[in-house]
Amino acid sequence: MCQHQPPCPSADSADREAAHPVAYHPEQGWSLLCNGVLLFEDTGELLPDGQIIAPHRPLGAKNIATAA
Repeated sequence: MCQHQPPCPSADSADREAAHPVAYHPEQGWSLLCNGVLLFEDTGELLPDGQIIAPHRPLGAKNIATAA
């Protein structure tokens, strides 16, 4: 599917989010990557085979607890 050189990561690769966007709709909160992955602004993903990847936002400093 990808025509880039070097080719973008496949949809089943761990770094699949590094693929080039082919459709970008920030007003709707999603992008379609050239490997067929739908990437949502909340960091959730929909893979071409229908598998759902839950959002995986990094925790901000205010959400990190420290031991006393």
